[in-house]
Amino acid sequence: MHKTTSLSSRYTLVSYENASDEVRQIYDDTKRTLQIPFVLNWFKCQGSNATLLGGNWAKLKSTLMQGEVPNVLKQLIIYNVSKKRNCEYCAQAHGIFADSMSSHFNDSENFKVTENLDSPLIPESFKTAIRVVTKAAMHSDQITEADFEALENVGFDDAEIQELMAQADLVNMLNTLADISGIKIDNELMEAQA
Repeated sequence: MHKTTSLSSRYTLVSYENASDEVRQIYDDTKRTLQIPFVLNWFKCQGSNATLLGGNWAKLKSTLMQGEVPNVLKQLIIYNVSKKRNCEYCAQAHGIFADSMSSHFNDSENFKVTENLDSPLIPESFKTAIRVVTKAAMHSDQITEADFEALENVGFDDAEIQELMAQADLVNMLNTLADISGIKIDNELMEAQA
């Protein structure tokens, strides 16, 4: 298997063309699930290890892309934590995904949800979830019963609260891998945003 390297990454970025059949199958699933025509650098930097890539994709797919909590809220949580933690890759990538869903809140072409998290257009339940799960991701030892009650009070049931809290764990994994690998934002994502 030939490897495609990138000077901007500490890990080898394995392109689709140079990936093993097993890795290509995972790449195909990421593209299909995320509804994008390319493989994100976050996956490519794991492309030389199909076991690691498969496990991390399974976790991301089930935690972020499945469940009852709206995907836009999950993307906003990951964006918010990543921004506070200065994880440039994840803040940019998940910000772009969240902004692509801004029409959930406002039909204006110029409205970007990531720039309007305090807007009255954003439901109070979303604001509470972003605040509590950001706290859980950054200071899990400081989560209290009051935080769980705050989520209940804005309408989340037990299963949704568990799903929300799983985002804290997910974003920590996403940020850690992005930061240690040194990956840069995908050109394709930046072009889609423009």
